[in-house]
Amino acid sequence: MISIIITAYKEPETIGKSIGSFINQNIKEKYELIVSCPDEETTSVVRKYIKKNKRIKHFKDPGKGKMLALNLLFKKAKGDILILTDGDVFVSNNSVREIIRAFKDPKVGCISGRPVSLNPKDNMLGYWSHLLTDAGAHQTRLEKSQQNEYFTCSGYLFAFRNGIVKEFPRDVPEDAYIPYIFMNKGYKLAYVPEAEVYVKYPTTFSEWVEQKRRIAKAYINYKQIRIDNKPLPLMKSFSKEALKGPVKALKYPKNFKETFWTIMLFKARLYMWMLTYYDTKIAKKQHTDAWKVVQTTKKQG
Repeated sequence: MISIIITAYKEPETIGKSIGSFINQNIKEKYELIVSCPDEETTSVVRKYIKKNKRIKHFKDPGKGKMLALNLLFKKAKGDILILTDGDVFVSNNSVREIIRAFKDPKVGCISGRPVSLNPKDNMLGYWSHLLTDAGAHQTRLEKSQQNEYFTCSGYLFAFRNGIVKEFPRDVPEDAYIPYIFMNKGYKLAYVPEAEVYVKYPTTFSEWVEQKRRIAKAYINYKQIRIDNKPLPLMKSFSKEALKGPVKALKYPKNFKETFWTIMLFKARLYMWMLTYYDTKIAKKQHTDAWKVVQTTKKQG
């Protein structure tokens, strides 16, 4: 059995498309689809789908963050395979089939799908989203998967065998921590780029910085964790970006305007990391689990 888990918060405009992208697939395996959301506006949309499809269930999480919701859902999900995604994205029609196919290999414990940006590429922030997902995350996951090395999965769409990870720290990225646990237990990680998840990224600079800053702070918490007295491997950090990022990024632009936007991205990422280190090292503001609303990603368009 498969358990598909969609975590959402104040996403009434997008949750229907997220649910529909799964129930409209030809899924041959038995499955349940659990939508976790604490707010009434999103829940009211979910109830309409529950009336039409008995596989869909609603879980009212405490409203204290995605990580707490997932830790609670790990105990409730009945599937042998858990597929995790968010309420403001939707997946390709073949996504579940491709994920299940990859799990035919018993050595595979955890799988990442491929985020695809929905933002137009004709403006700077939209171009950044494509560069970071294509030249950045996609190429890195592809290379590391082929070399059987650790990589961070995408929280927008990833899956793993149930029962191995019963809970995880609430102040770190689940898509970084959970893959390491599987590798540490002898499983392989698999990247399945055919399983696409379509994402709308922030369209204002302030929300872009806030989103990236929040993720970076979670990774700083992640760096503090030790398992068997060993630090956990990292795919994302300031030093990795500074050393390897520019080479890949500068191969991506196709014209002068895109080259200029790429250089501006270097400056924006440096600015974001400076704010992050100020928050954590000087202001002592640590990342904590809490629902955050990025307004420009919650609208259908």
